[in-house]
Order: sequence, then C-alpha cells, then structure tokens
Amino acid sequence: MGRSGGAVTYYVLIATQALSLVGSQASSLAVGIAVFRLTGQATPLALVGVFWAAPLVLLGGLGGAIVDRFDRRVLMLAANVGYTVASGLLLLAFVSGAFRLWQLYAVTTADSILGAVAAPALQASVAMLVPDRHRDRANAIQELTYPGAVVVAAPLAGVLYAAIGVPGAIAADMLTFVAAVAVLSVLRIPMPAAGAERRPAWIRVWRQSLDGFRYLAETPALLALCIYISLVSVTAGGFFWAVFTPYLLDRVHATTTFGLVYGVGFSGAIFGAVAMAAWGGARPRIHTVMVSMLIAGAGIVLVGIARSPFALVAALFLLTFAIPFGNAAITSIFQGQVAPDRQGRVFAAMGQLTALLVPFATLSGGALSDRLFEPAVRLPGWRAVAWVVGAAPGAGIGLMYVLAGLWLIALTAAVYASPSIRRVELASAAP
Repeated sequence: MGRSGGAVTYYVLIATQALSLVGSQASSLAVGIAVFRLTGQATPLALVGVFWAAPLVLLGGLGGAIVDRFDRRVLMLAANVGYTVASGLLLLAFVSGAFRLWQLYAVTTADSILGAVAAPALQASVAMLVPDRHRDRANAIQELTYPGAVVVAAPLAGVLYAAIGVPGAIAADMLTFVAAVAVLSVLRIPMPAAGAERRPAWIRVWRQSLDGFRYLAETPALLALCIYISLVSVTAGGFFWAVFTPYLLDRVHATTTFGLVYGVGFSGAIFGAVAMAAWGGARPRIHTVMVSMLIAGAGIVLVGIARSPFALVAALFLLTFAIPFGNAAITSIFQGQVAPDRQGRVFAAMGQLTALLVPFATLSGGALSDRLFEPAVRLPGWRAVAWVVGAAPGAGIGLMYVLAGLWLIALTAAVYASPSIRRVELASAAP
C-alpha cells in the first residue's frame, strides 16, 4: 500500500474509532450516573475499573502476541462485533428492569477482553500506515478521538439520561459499533514483513505472550519509561477518573450541568491534540512528555481546589489540554524504538503493566473517598484544609486530587532528572 493510501486508511480508521467512542462514552456516563444515583457511593463505580483491568493483566500479553501474528483489521472487526453483543445484553438488562451491578461488571470484563486485542492492534497498525516523520502528528490526531468523543458524549449523556434514560444511550452505542464493523469490513491494513518467529503453532503464541516484557527488560531505559507512564496513567487516569463522576455530581449537583462541565472541560484535550498535531512536538520527544506531565499534575491540583462550575471547567481544561502532548510523544518514542513486528507485544505489555496497577488505584480511590476523606469533611479538624478545598460534599475527593497532583509533579521531576531517560531516543531506532 502506498503512503497516500496508508494515510487515507489511517484517517478513516481514526474517524471510525471516534464515532464508536462517542457512543461508548455516552453509554458509560449514563450508566455511571444511574449507578451513583442508585447507590450513593463511589466504590461501585470504582469497581468498574477493577473489572476492566483484570483481563488486561491476565491476557494483555497474549493479546499482543495475537496482534503480531494475525490480520489486525480482522481482529479489530471481531472485537467490534463482540462489543455490539455485550452492549445488547446490557440493554436487555435495563429494558427488562432486571439490571444488577454484577451484569455491568460482566459486560465490562467482556469488553476488556476484546480490548486486550483491539487496542494494541490499532496502535501497532500506525507504524504500517504512517512514516516515522509524520507519526507525532498522526498520534496527536488519534489523541483527538477520545476527548472529542467525551466533549460530544458528556452533554449528550446528561440529556439522554434526563430524557429517555440509560437504554437510549446504550442503543446509540450499539449503532456506532455496527458502523465500525461496516467500515472495517472494507479497509485494508498491511502487516509487517514476516520474521523468523511469525505464525508458529498456538503453543508458541502463549510462550510469546511475555515477549513484550522480555523486550523491555533488554532495554532498561524503555522499561523505566514504561513504568513511569504506567504510574502516570493510574494517577491521572485510573485514580482520577474512578471518583470523578461522584466528585463532579457533588460539586455541581444537576445532571445537565454535570454534562456541560464534563464536556466543555474535556474539550481541552481537543485543543491540546490539535496543537500537538500542528506543532509536531519537541526533539528529543522526551521533553514534550515530561513538561506536559508537569502541567497535568498542576491541573489535577486545580481540579481538587475548584468549587464552581466555571473553575472546574478551567481546571479540567488545563489537565486535559496537557495530556495529548505527552501521549502522542510517548507513543512515537516506542513506535520509533521498537521493531514493527514486535510492537503489538510491547504495547500490550505496557497496557498490562498499567492494568496491573489500575485495580489498586480505583479501589483505593473509592475506598478512600467513601470511608476516609468524605467522612472527614464533617469532622472539626477539617477546618485546617477547608480553605483549600471547601467543606461541602465533594471536598474530601478534592483533597485527594490535590495530593495526587502533587505526587505526579514530584514523580515527573524525579524521572526527568535521570540522564538515561533524557537520552532514551539516542538508542538505535526500529527499522
């Protein structure tokens, strides 16, 4: 496939992913609102992250080995068929009035198993469609998909929840999966040249499920960077978002305001991704990663301090604006340093490591909120921090965010000080 044809395929693939994400986010937020209204606690929502992470920990390496061995387009197509079936089962549970939390956790687990193959398949396809000099911009454009979906889906979820409830949001999600299946049925994505270890027996696929970790272990700087990114992900991702829905509902109360603050604040990621796509990032790319994560840490602190809808929008905008710069640059670093026929396993290993930490982050977020920080708001000693985060419901999670943001700033500063991390791109690049 020529470079222009590869670019067209890439952009069609990204547009399809964006549409699918809109449906998924609207459905996820609507279900999250319903669960929080039903239980009044953060922990049931935090458990969703645990059930998402568990299959990635157990099967992530296997998913990467499968991605490096079989047609990546077919794998993504099959995953979207599976997403459609899982969403259909959840829709039936809500329509019949028989919804229980375990059903949500079961569907989440199924989606995660499918994602263990679909996510590395998409990431590994980029190197086959886009040349290295354009990958920062290509990855930045890919970064647009998630925030763009959230900006559209957040107010949509609030409106749908108020108007027709959760079933409408889930039905819309299913339609986007059907559209993704139709598009993937006609796309063509090239595979890397067959190596000596390509397409052996299935027993070797199992053995190769740990190859991503073996590869990283042979390159200590990449391994250290992978560990750092995993810690960032569980802080600014798993921990932060595990309690964000109850936090935002406590701060703004109305579901329509919730959707607007969520959507407008998250639009920062769109502007960040557009800016990264236009700029292309610094060289070496590691500087873009580290500076963006320092800004993200400051954004988390400000989200915890914010109390009004306007302040929450501004703080969330800053946080989400910074993330695409780091995400695009780190993805390009690994795409440039890892051979194309091993990228599926390496990206899966990175996801596996993050997934290993997510349950601790999400469970601790829910437990700390419900059992320690939110109850502490009612104690006399809370006056010592009330001037920072307030003393109304949600203030406890606000203090959690302040501490998490300061931790992320300290971690990033320590990693940035390492010469081996700053020189990580001086190693031999992938062919």
